[in-house]
Amino acid sequence: MSLDSLVRVQRGRHTPAAPRRLPVPDGMTAPMGCDAVAVPARFGPLVLPRLPRVGCVYADGAHWWWLVPSDSDYALEWPAPAHYVTGAVLPCPSDAPGAPDLPGLIHRPDGTLPYTPPIPLYLALCRLTDTPPTWSRPVTA
Repeated sequence: MSLDSLVRVQRGRHTPAAPRRLPVPDGMTAPMGCDAVAVPARFGPLVLPRLPRVGCVYADGAHWWWLVPSDSDYALEWPAPAHYVTGAVLPCPSDAPGAPDLPGLIHRPDGTLPYTPPIPLYLALCRLTDTPPTWSRPVTA
């Protein structure tokens, strides 16, 4: 067998997993598309009371995932340890046995829109992480 054949066989054994996307619950619409913001689970209960409106929130034990409208990262640097995910597509699942395929829905808002307003979420995360918002940082030349 040639080296090329071995490489092809190896690639065939590891087919890429289908993307895992946070679902929009039945009866809800996402006319602006969906992205997601992940925060470590310890921040979730601290963020909730700081928001005037909460959209769909998912949890997997390690993170809480907040649905936001697409492009909510435009001109914003989300503070670490928050992680912005375009298209609400989650990273590959861990190889840990028994790891859930998708996070579970822990909050569903009334109405038909699944979004958490991104600016209040951003400001709450900046406050919790002691990070100045992007627009209030000094400009350097």
